[in-house]
Amino acid sequence: MKLTVAVVGRLKETYLAQAEDEYRKRLRPYCTLAVQEAKDEAALLAALPAGAHIYAFDERGEALTSQAFAHDILGHEQLHGGGAPVVFAIGGPDGHGDALRARARRLLAFGRMTIAHRLVRILVLEQLYRAFKILRGEPYHRD
Repeated sequence: MKLTVAVVGRLKETYLAQAEDEYRKRLRPYCTLAVQEAKDEAALLAALPAGAHIYAFDERGEALTSQAFAHDILGHEQLHGGGAPVVFAIGGPDGHGDALRARARRLLAFGRMTIAHRLVRILVLEQLYRAFKILRGEPYHRD
């Protein structure tokens, strides 16, 4: 499965870059992952492939359990995605604009607290890793 995490901005903090590298390494057996950085929302929108299934992390989104994320998003895409590119979009400090939200299949949130977009990037990678482990019945996630 090919996944893209499309983000506004770059990681400047070494500790966050190291965390990203660790999850990218952990995800290698499960998917082909690209992390695509854009300077702003307009550039992110312009770089999205036509026909992509976009899941946007946004404060207006729904909060899912890890199980629901695994089955309802990743599992559904594996079974019914038809090979369309799958993109998880993360906005910049001000979130996403209306144009990207309108293109998204679903808006997702990690809850109602404000979380720095740089940290959301790591959380998304961790949840993708967790989701693959859940779908394959491999140990990592505990109910």
